Amino acid sequence: MRKLKLGMIGGGTGAFIGDAHRRASRICNDFELVGGVFAVDYEKSKQFALNEGLSLSRCYESIDALITGELVLPVENRIEIVSIVTPNAFHYPFAKSLLSAGFHVVCEKPMTITVEQAEELEELVASNKLTFALTHTYTGYPMIRQMKGLIEQGALGTIQRVDAKYYQGWINSIIHETESQITGVWRLDPKYTGVSSCMADIGVHAFNLIEYTTGLKVKEVLSDLSPVKEGIRLDLDGTVLIRLGENLKGVIRASQVCAGEENNLTIAVYGSKASLKWSQENPNYLYLLSDTEPTKIYKPAHSYNNPSAEDSHSLPAGHPEGLYEALANIYKGVAKSVRGETFRYGEFPTVHDGVRGMRFIYAVVESNEKGNSWVQI
Repeated sequence: MRKLKLGMIGGGTGAFIGDAHRRASRICNDFELVGGVFAVDYEKSKQFALNEGLSLSRCYESIDALITGELVLPVENRIEIVSIVTPNAFHYPFAKSLLSAGFHVVCEKPMTITVEQAEELEELVASNKLTFALTHTYTGYPMIRQMKGLIEQGALGTIQRVDAKYYQGWINSIIHETESQITGVWRLDPKYTGVSSCMADIGVHAFNLIEYTTGLKVKEVLSDLSPVKEGIRLDLDGTVLIRLGENLKGVIRASQVCAGEENNLTIAVYGSKASLKWSQENPNYLYLLSDTEPTKIYKPAHSYNNPSAEDSHSLPAGHPEGLYEALANIYKGVAKSVRGETFRYGEFPTVHDGVRGMRFIYAVVESNEKGNSWVQI
């Protein structure tokens, strides 16, 4: 099958997330990276292209140059889909330009830095009938998809509580060092990251997993955020109470200053008959807990899993899979959509998830600013 021609904005030398996207696109084997704008510095961008074995004729100085250069090529040769892996503030203008020019888009989250921008992209995707994927990567894990399937089948009974947590520690040492180190981190600058750091970067992942696995919508939030240290302008730690229904509540906890924590994302959904628990740092195990039976453990690559989970493993049972494979599953779903093939709902997060995420972020910030009051999403 012909590979889709992929472009990339950002993600050059030393960029973890750009490397992750490239690896994922290769793992799913549906894409070929052919060009892009890989760095603000054009010379660095060209050096990266050479290192990747790409033609310098497809290494562009700007996104406008990419659009102009690609649209003059024959349709069968031009870039079809572009991955945006830049700081947050550039997601909206780059996505808008690409969608307006007819390119499909894969975008890092959060999708934009305002709700209005997110809603504008949602309308643009619909009017142009294009594929837009937001890389909430954790939805690509087989056991998260198994979790979603079990809940849809009613395995938990009535859902009574949800609990999601995302703890990291990477920024803790930075904020306790010199001022120059703090100002050098773009995630601490509202100009580049928007109204939130912690909740926009990782708290929104926990929010997304709750809505993805349960199929329910968070209706209201009450938040308590903290910058942790004087002089920091954005939240680095926070707790959010959530309401999904009159008798269904839960909590989202997120922090970037938990010393020693690496990428500790967990989700638990508690029901009237049973409960499910999953951890990102041990992603190949899904636990089903019950009051009346021993705990069950689900693992990838077994016929007892639902079709969505079974379609999401790339290795035989007993061979651990991780983040690259989860992201590859999202790229695989994107490829199906771009080609016009049939795919299951939930194979990749869409522009609608991006809008939900931005509404969550802004509601959380508003709740904190209003003295920790309930705010509707």
